[in-house]
Amino acid sequence: MRAVIYARYSAENQRVESIEDQVEVCRRYAAAQGWPVTEVYSGAARSGADNRRPGFQRMVADAGARRFDVLITEAIDRLARNLSDTSAAFDELQFARITMHTLNVGLITPMHIGIMGTIAQMTLTDTQDKVRRGLLGRVRAGRIPSGLSYGYDLVPPAPGETDRGERHINPSEAAVVQRIFTDYVNGAAPQRIARTLNAEKVPGPGGRPWIDTTIRGQLDRGTGLLNNTIYIGQISWNRCSYVKDPRTRKRVARVNPQSEWEVKEVPELRIIEPGLWEQVKARQREVRIEMTPAPEGNELNGAHRRKFLLSGLLTCGCCVGGYMIVGKDRYGCATRKGKGTCENTKTITRPAIERRVLGALRSGMLSPELVEEFIAGLDEASAASRKDILGRQLGLQRELTDVTRKMEGVMQPV
Repeated sequence: MRAVIYARYSAENQRVESIEDQVEVCRRYAAAQGWPVTEVYSGAARSGADNRRPGFQRMVADAGARRFDVLITEAIDRLARNLSDTSAAFDELQFARITMHTLNVGLITPMHIGIMGTIAQMTLTDTQDKVRRGLLGRVRAGRIPSGLSYGYDLVPPAPGETDRGERHINPSEAAVVQRIFTDYVNGAAPQRIARTLNAEKVPGPGGRPWIDTTIRGQLDRGTGLLNNTIYIGQISWNRCSYVKDPRTRKRVARVNPQSEWEVKEVPELRIIEPGLWEQVKARQREVRIEMTPAPEGNELNGAHRRKFLLSGLLTCGCCVGGYMIVGKDRYGCATRKGKGTCENTKTITRPAIERRVLGALRSGMLSPELVEEFIAGLDEASAASRKDILGRQLGLQRELTDVTRKMEGVMQPV
């Protein structure tokens, strides 16, 4: 019986030793059963609600390839926090005729998956609610519920306390914030502002170079320097919520109704006067591009950049940044466009670069030698797949014969 171990700790825990502790107790469980441990899969600082964890995906793939016979984990919630993910993983294991054991239960059955998987998901929801309650409490107390905004420094916590969410104004950074707001009102675009600041070697948030998206953000979500209400002495929380799309497993942003926003006045943190703020809002409304609402009714999610054949695959030869559409059907350096820190002025039309790439693939990848190697690899993979399918068929036939024999025995007259 080849045993493997799966261990995970969540992003909230942030304790590396947790993985080692889980592996140790699982090894002792395997030793007590006389099972050799052949592999350890782990998910460090990854939420159980995310089924795209590399270690989890590798474990599922190896289960399909029948590389082990028993999966041991500390508890079901280490495998996943979502009931559907837990059930799907268990189905994969059962299909591969692999058993699952946890330390507190032992052999896991479908009944355990239904009950304990539901409890794990409810626990996750309860934890999320408590986190939101804690953030709400910080806002109501006039403390910042999120990270450190540009223009402010942390107030050192008292001895024995962690960060209390208190800030004070950083004068030099506050002057930059005022300059950005003023330049924008006077007609400068966020790209031009970012490029100017970078040319003057003015460090951006976190010491990084400025980029236009850092400045403009998204008006509806309240992101970006120009939309951060803390600059007018106002904490605005819960403007946007995130839900996970069950099909893609990706978080999707949804703007909450204004009635659900939590607003707290903190005038001691004001950097921008209300008049200047309103001028910025007025200009944003003037230059705003109206977005077409998505089918789901969320216009933010329908405003993504269009995808093309080579989108996300091209890099700049000077700064190794991405190459993106910077004009009408033309690729150019994204770093130069957004930050102005790259000297590469070369652009190329999308049809031209696609012709070059596809031509190179045809001439370089379709040589007889490479085609022969590809066919050989395909034949090998097909043979392995057929062998695996045949093995599963034989196993199911044996199970069917065994079940049929037992049914006939039960129906025999006494």
